Amino acid sequence: MKRQLSAIELTIAGMFVALMCIGANITSIVPFMVVGGVPITLQTFFAILAGAILGSRLGAISMLVYAFIGLAGAPVFAKFGGGVGHLLSPTFGFIISFIITAYLTGKLIERNKSVSIYITAALVGMTVNYLFGTNWMYFAYKLWAAAPEGFTYHMAWLWMIPPLPKDIILAVCAGLMAHRMENRVLSRSQFRKLQRTN
Repeated sequence: MKRQLSAIELTIAGMFVALMCIGANITSIVPFMVVGGVPITLQTFFAILAGAILGSRLGAISMLVYAFIGLAGAPVFAKFGGGVGHLLSPTFGFIISFIITAYLTGKLIERNKSVSIYITAALVGMTVNYLFGTNWMYFAYKLWAAAPEGFTYHMAWLWMIPPLPKDIILAVCAGLMAHRMENRVLSRSQFRKLQRTN
């Protein structure tokens, strides 16, 4: 049976929820960073970092909390969106994918602590984010949302090209940052001792 989360774990998980809220709304500062209705945000970066630093369980929990806060009505999604209506949004698949991304990134790193695994896990997490989110968006437009004229599966993936270089670079940076924190900070902290008992 899983133990209860400690106060420090909940605090750090809450910090990542806050970071996701900030990363989601970068477009409020630079509104031109929206391509085909898909905001170019820092959410993928923070989801990867959550899994890499918090581990699979706590990382996924922090992303789940973020999703629930948004669905409850708080304006924490991209472009300060919120509310249960986002369940029908074509981009809601990306929000779901952040939970999977954090979990898989953390799970891969839990097996091996080398820098190459950190980077690989981060890139795997980013790939899952793109695959799940883009496919959800395509089927949402085809099944229940009002698709743009001439919308195709190929077009859905074309929309994902602009943020791709940014997300690849940030995924690698997230892997390197998490590995550095593991060796320099977290390995010496009470939090890391607690996390190992997960």
